[in-house]
Amino acid sequence: MNKDLLSAGLGMLGLPSDGALMDGLALYTQLIAELNPTLGLVGASGDEFIIKHLLDSLAPLSELDRLMDKAAGQGEPTLADLGTGAGLPGIPLALARPQWHVTLVDRMTRRINVLDTAKIALGLDNVNIVEEQVERYRGSHALITFRAFRPFERKLFRKVFGACAPGGLVAAYKGKADKARAELAAIDGLYSAVDIKTVTVPFLPDERCLVELSPAR
Repeated sequence: MNKDLLSAGLGMLGLPSDGALMDGLALYTQLIAELNPTLGLVGASGDEFIIKHLLDSLAPLSELDRLMDKAAGQGEPTLADLGTGAGLPGIPLALARPQWHVTLVDRMTRRINVLDTAKIALGLDNVNIVEEQVERYRGSHALITFRAFRPFERKLFRKVFGACAPGGLVAAYKGKADKARAELAAIDGLYSAVDIKTVTVPFLPDERCLVELSPAR
């Protein structure tokens, strides 16, 4: 693992480049590297995994902090990562924000087994793991996030918004802002407010954004 690359990327994001976060991400990377050849968890390895998965997951953290403060208020800072797959962005976020209660939701048993292994290996007491289809998941969280859904789809988003606590918000990781904006037409009427924030991922030239949505009540 290229620890220099990860350390530099964390520094560019204003995050600690050594200590618990760095150690946790390094161990998580090692775990994925060992399991990926047989389980096909992610389509990247080496430096590409660090940039496109770890740093990409953490790049909007300051904005997620703001959204969590707004959505949680004086309540518990709860986040659900829907369709988490190998635990992205949920595990990097749980490592960076141990005070958050993070729920990882995925429908595939082999991925759930990996998440269970990672939770134990990383000592993530703030993580809860749920094996369920997103369409059937029932929860109540201050913040909902995901990276995997493309494109936005009306039936699915009814369930996504339904997993928000009162005052809760959705933060969707997306690529190009103009394409994300075009997808909003499919869920028109399901949200009361939307904002699209540009996200800069260290060492990644591709455009990234965070789509922030308030459910219609």
